[in-house]
Amino acid sequence: MTDLSPALAADLDASLEELVRTYQDRLFGSALRLTGCAADAERRVQDAFLRAYRALKRYPAEQRNSLQLRPWLYRITLNVVRNRARTRRPIQTDLDGVVQFASQVAREQPEAAAEAAERRRDLAHLIAGLPDRYRAAVVLRHVHGLSYAEVAAVLEQPVGTTKANVHRGSRLLHEALDPRPGTPLLRGKIA
Repeated sequence: MTDLSPALAADLDASLEELVRTYQDRLFGSALRLTGCAADAERRVQDAFLRAYRALKRYPAEQRNSLQLRPWLYRITLNVVRNRARTRRPIQTDLDGVVQFASQVAREQPEAAAEAAERRRDLAHLIAGLPDRYRAAVVLRHVHGLSYAEVAAVLEQPVGTTKANVHRGSRLLHEALDPRPGTPLLRGKIA
């Protein structure tokens, strides 16, 4: 991933399209996992980009040049999702957009692909059911691969709190997937 901060500092309007192309899928995936609804996630990401653009317009070039875009954009998206969640009904689960088959695997091994898709659907549903603080931490860390420091910056909390929330969220997911005591925690990326 290229660092867009210098380009944004030089010419915000000319670099905006590249910023959106670079981050739209990641932010949509995060919003989808947090909202559970593709249409809501799309609206939240659009709103997040609009808010980001308005903020960048106000920032001096030096601030845009030194900005760490990835955690900053995730924080904006998370705040938009949280703000909308406060003003609307509880999370709905529309996970059709979450699961996509790899076409070759589906053709060659349809049973394995179907089982994998079902497991991803179940996991996405479980993630959507986590308490907000755990869900955001788990999604940012394990699904989007942000470092603990980046997740802490997005969530505006200490790194130790972030690590605890990721651990607790992962434990809840693990227990829901395999309720037998003593089994190891999830490792690696989720989804």
